[in-house]
Amino acid sequence: MTSKEFFKALEVLSEERDIPKEKILEVFGKGLINAYKKAYNGKQNAEVVFNEERAEITLVAKSLVVAEIDPEADPGTQMTLAEAREIKKTAKIGDIMEEKITPKNFGRLAASTAKQMLTQGLKQLERERNLEYFTDKVGEMISAELIQINDEFVTLYLGKDTETSIPARDLLPSDLFLGNRISVYITKVEETTKGPKVYVSRTDRNLVKRLMENSIPELKEGVIEIVGLARDPGDRCKVCVMSNNPDVDPVGACLGRNGIRIKNVIDALNGEKIDIYKYSEEPKELVSNSIQPAKTIAVIIDVKDKSALAIVPDDQLSLAIGKKGQNARLAVQSCGWKIDIKPETEALEQGYKF
Repeated sequence: MTSKEFFKALEVLSEERDIPKEKILEVFGKGLINAYKKAYNGKQNAEVVFNEERAEITLVAKSLVVAEIDPEADPGTQMTLAEAREIKKTAKIGDIMEEKITPKNFGRLAASTAKQMLTQGLKQLERERNLEYFTDKVGEMISAELIQINDEFVTLYLGKDTETSIPARDLLPSDLFLGNRISVYITKVEETTKGPKVYVSRTDRNLVKRLMENSIPELKEGVIEIVGLARDPGDRCKVCVMSNNPDVDPVGACLGRNGIRIKNVIDALNGEKIDIYKYSEEPKELVSNSIQPAKTIAVIIDVKDKSALAIVPDDQLSLAIGKKGQNARLAVQSCGWKIDIKPETEALEQGYKF
């Protein structure tokens, strides 16, 4: 069967569905073979050959010529010498007889079967393609469109004909309007019969990392690194950064000129505040940096217990601790040290020397 139109349509279908031509041909071939089985009483001896250069599709039935048909053999895979000589007079036992089958001779039922298999096969290929696509995106950030809202969940469109739901509580109030595009972090992907089930998060701290990498080239290139990150989603985030190049200031690189780089990240998080501080191998300096914007007078370190006492001016105690202890808690989580904070007057009264 010669069909230039078929191969032209194949090109279009492959491009539209983002599926390799070879996979579509494989599905189409299975459909033809299944149609052949229906039209020829279940015979199992057909194969399909595609010749794209000549725009040809050939369905060939192959049978081994035998003296006596084995009742255990698949239907159609064997034929007697008498049957073979009706096709070719010089046929002999052991020959493989080939017969070209014309698809239009299959009949309506067989043609319908081929079409149905192609439709189902394409859906399966799309599910496999989408599963592979989103599996590769686990641990990455993508842009999603908010397409439905109810009291407990919102539905996001992720692209590739794939939707997912996320608890409404995981989004900020300013996120919640239809058509809004938000950045989400893919945490996990599962295979289902209806396509991939994609789990995404707006609150995962790694979302901040990915947003910063997008906005700060030095992070993506590895010139600077995020050493620690702690987050109260929607409110505040504290990030500890270090530089692998002594000529590059990690905090300045993250902020950008006039704070433009970090502002891009803050905007993507709808105003979530982000504190950036510099990592130090010296514990005193690291702890002092971590409780910024408060200033420290002294830091007393217990290396064995990996704990620290930060002494701050009396008027900066509330700033160091933060609202509901937030600044101190995020400092601990991001730098990895247990931190106790005391005002200067109390520390002197308790006999601390600094």
